[in-house]
Amino acid sequence: MCLVTGATGYIGGRLVPELLDRGHRVRCLARTPAKLRDHPWAGRIDVAAGDVTDPAAVAEAMRGVDTAYYLVHTLGGGPDFEETDRRAARIFGEQARAAGVRRIVYLGGLTPPGVPEADLSPHLRSRAQVGEILLGSGVPTAVLRAAVVIGSGSASFEMLRYLTERLPVMVTPRWVRTRIQPIAVRDVLRILAGCAHLPSEVSRAFDIGGPDILTYRQMMLRYAAVAGLRRRVIIPLPVLTPGLSSLWVGLVTPVPSSLARPLAESLRYEVVSHDRDITAYVPDPPGHPIGFDDSVRLALQRIREAQVVTRWSSAAVPGAPSDPLPTDPDWAGGSLYTDTREQLVDASPDALWRVVEGIGGDNGWYSMEPAWAVRGLLDRLAGGVGLRRGRRDAVRLRVGDSLDFWRVEEIEPGRLLRLRAEMRLPGLAWLEMCVDPAPGGRSRYHQRAVFHPRGLAGHAYWWSVAPFHAFVFGGMARNIARAAADPAVRPAAPPPGAHP
Repeated sequence: MCLVTGATGYIGGRLVPELLDRGHRVRCLARTPAKLRDHPWAGRIDVAAGDVTDPAAVAEAMRGVDTAYYLVHTLGGGPDFEETDRRAARIFGEQARAAGVRRIVYLGGLTPPGVPEADLSPHLRSRAQVGEILLGSGVPTAVLRAAVVIGSGSASFEMLRYLTERLPVMVTPRWVRTRIQPIAVRDVLRILAGCAHLPSEVSRAFDIGGPDILTYRQMMLRYAAVAGLRRRVIIPLPVLTPGLSSLWVGLVTPVPSSLARPLAESLRYEVVSHDRDITAYVPDPPGHPIGFDDSVRLALQRIREAQVVTRWSSAAVPGAPSDPLPTDPDWAGGSLYTDTREQLVDASPDALWRVVEGIGGDNGWYSMEPAWAVRGLLDRLAGGVGLRRGRRDAVRLRVGDSLDFWRVEEIEPGRLLRLRAEMRLPGLAWLEMCVDPAPGGRSRYHQRAVFHPRGLAGHAYWWSVAPFHAFVFGGMARNIARAAADPAVRPAAPPPGAHP
């Protein structure tokens, strides 16, 4: 039995099917098990509810486990994230030892040799400390240290992709001259899965990387060549600090500044593998490790074919609300503001549902698109996620998917889509869209926006935007109804047998 933490995230969500296909039984530890239910492999796993900082939940999840994968990071989620990471790692190691787990496998980050721990970025320092704690747990541990992971949907890849595609001429930070050894996500998954069979006497860190060592500038130029773009003009500018460059990345790419900052800080250091010892235990098959150009080519093919299985935004955004939709009007003793709309639609429920499930991303929000764009820009300037996250899949949604500055909290195919806001707000917000059948082969569309204010600022925010609701939410309901009734406008039906 393998235990996978972080299964709702980018790597964890891809490792689970890899392990299943190799014949392993898999259990996932997740704070919100519902986020796993729409994955194609959900019916083949055990699910344990809980958090890695909860010793009782971790102990329960460890029962009967041989190999435990630790794939969680708070990634800058608050001022105390390093202590949270250390505490979670200690709990994980202690409970693994108590349960008689045979092996821990951890994916961390490459750290530059000779750089004192105190001088590392908080992100790299935290990953190094977690590795040390797990190695000292008394359970044989494999710490895999990787630099930039190249694969469809990874935060590092999307940062590279959007910077290169959107800026034919760019003024860049000096870290574009730093040497990096990227690795294809397929090789990361292959090595992670292979570590389940390491001999019991092996307990150490391994560097893992692809065959190419490149500067970030070379990565952008080679990405442009593989993608068929004109050669990019790149001008390094020494005064762009990691903080300033994270704001720049946050404005140009879908990666929010809160995530771009630890990525940018990590790129200040040369991150090159200093050993290939892992190959003695997990040998490279023919065609591996995959080179940079081929990994970019594979990632772009996945994007074109709408086969992005997981995405960096699958994981929770630091600082984003996680509270479920309140059903009691007096929830938490406070106010609950709502805006409700209803439309009779001259289209079948199936046609209306296709519009509802296809909302966001390239299809937009069906009302006042400039206003949505401005709201997204303001959110990014405030350090939020903005609108640029788009969608993981152009047609289908599943619980836990990010959708621009919303996240799918609940979906009942053909009937209900509930989104929770992850934009910066003085309160918590949701948007519900429901489809019901109506007489004569028609359908009825119900839409409800819900806002729970936080303090006086929350109340002031609601009343300041309330005058625009008739245009934004009213227009959305009318335009969704029109799109459903017009075959030329509504999104195409998903192919038969397509998975969400």
